[in-house]
Amino acid sequence: MKRLTIRARLTLVHGGLLLLAGVVLLGVTYVLVDQRMREPLTGVIAKADIVKAPFGKLPTPGAAEQVRFLLQEAQDEAKRNALESLLTQGGVALLLISVVALGFGWLIAGRALQPLHQITGTARRIAAADAGGRGLHERIALRGPQDEVKELADTFDLMLERLDRSFDGQRRFVANASHELRTPLALNRSLLEVAMSRPGASAELRQLGETLMAVNERHERLIDGLLTLADSEQQVVDRTPVDLAEIAGHLLDQVAGTPGPTVRRRLAPAATAGDPVLLERLTQNLVENAVRHNLPAGGEIDVSTGTVDGRATLVVVNTGPVVPGYEIETIFQPFRRLHHDRVAAPQRSGARDRAGAGRGFGLGLSIVRAVAQAHGGAVHAHPRDSGGLVVTVTLPSLGAAVPAQPARTLPAAARG
Repeated sequence: MKRLTIRARLTLVHGGLLLLAGVVLLGVTYVLVDQRMREPLTGVIAKADIVKAPFGKLPTPGAAEQVRFLLQEAQDEAKRNALESLLTQGGVALLLISVVALGFGWLIAGRALQPLHQITGTARRIAAADAGGRGLHERIALRGPQDEVKELADTFDLMLERLDRSFDGQRRFVANASHELRTPLALNRSLLEVAMSRPGASAELRQLGETLMAVNERHERLIDGLLTLADSEQQVVDRTPVDLAEIAGHLLDQVAGTPGPTVRRRLAPAATAGDPVLLERLTQNLVENAVRHNLPAGGEIDVSTGTVDGRATLVVVNTGPVVPGYEIETIFQPFRRLHHDRVAAPQRSGARDRAGAGRGFGLGLSIVRAVAQAHGGAVHAHPRDSGGLVVTVTLPSLGAAVPAQPARTLPAAARG
């Protein structure tokens, strides 16, 4: 059963109180009028010295009693009519006033709750933004008297300001730390290349150098993912017309020449607007994730693009191990990935763990979600019944994102 809103409850309470007060007032008035009309009119006759009959003759006792009886009957009739009129007309008037009071109560309750609606709307927009803190820059900034609602709004604004500073500091720290770590990694790469290129380098040294180069490359990819995640958590301001179909086609052409699962494409135009490099990274991560987590042999990948309900859509479907529905949110968390080798590693107690030295860092889909939300879009995933995932990315269409311009894909520098 659907519960009544606060506005409806306030309206009913106010209307009910008014109706109760009106009923009490009508009842008190009825009692007072009834008591006031109990004094018989024959009392006035009793005070008279004589009741004259026609022709100046004194009435007989029977005639006087008949006169008093007629007067008493007239009095009772008048009393009944007056009380009935009081009840019927007063009840109708009370009913009409109650209806009018309910209408005014509804309007007044809506007016009184308007600040709460403003607070709720701001909180809903912030919650709908994402979990990365991009919507925390918005404030309620409620105007009005310094009452309890204004105090609540100011406290909410203060909380948003502190959270915004916290998230912003976290993003700056990740970006700065990643930039600083690039320098020693580049130095390590240079030293290893110099050591391996020496004429007198032994086979053991070259093998060690190749191993260290692979570890160094892995660290570089990790830092590159962290930088991309930090950059994508900022709202995209400068937007360029981009066609997701062309980006997906460019990336699938690269995958087609390598051994792996069968790739199927259905690329219809899907024009949007945003950062071409970030959108390419989004598509690349989805394709790489579909290839990495596919079946060992005979797997398939289906990539489709198009415009659905006025939004540019990218759908990547891959076969693979069965993914429990309750684990879907896990794959979008940074440094988290699913373990599909439960049988080979029964000592693991859960299906999810920190990304280790396995196949990835657990940043791929985190970057996909961050990039999609930075462009005002969303990403959803659900498992296939026979194994694998279906990942759907929706972005605002080109007309909804920027003024209409000819759509294009990546610049030459980004495509190389």
